[in-house]
Amino acid sequence: MALVPMIEYDDAAPEVRAIYDDIRATRQVDWVNNFWKVLANDPATLERTWQSVRNVMAPGALDALTKEIIYVAVSVTNNCEYCIHSHTAGASAKGMTAQMFRELMAVVALANATNRLANGYRIDVDERFRDPAPR
Repeated sequence: MALVPMIEYDDAAPEVRAIYDDIRATRQVDWVNNFWKVLANDPATLERTWQSVRNVMAPGALDALTKEIIYVAVSVTNNCEYCIHSHTAGASAKGMTAQMFRELMAVVALANATNRLANGYRIDVDERFRDPAPR
């Protein structure tokens, strides 16, 4: 259970309603999920977070499914139950299959295991990997 109440549309201040309206319009849905309803207790946090989500998850060089899959992977690593569920649903709606999800979980598990080994052993980074940024 959330530590603060969920702010429903009918009970929301006008600035919160405007953000709820934008969420529904941007996502082309007729509802606002619980995450936003809880953040609405602090309208500034709601607005800042929604703008970040809206900007980062907007169409770009990465397609929408890839962005959702990445979000699921990070959410699993951070152990965020809410985000695991909501972004798995989002990825599924955008085409993620059960097999893709299983492979994603295998990659997440592998990355977490090898990251811990590399960190634990304090392995020096190979010189050829030092500047891998795309140009």
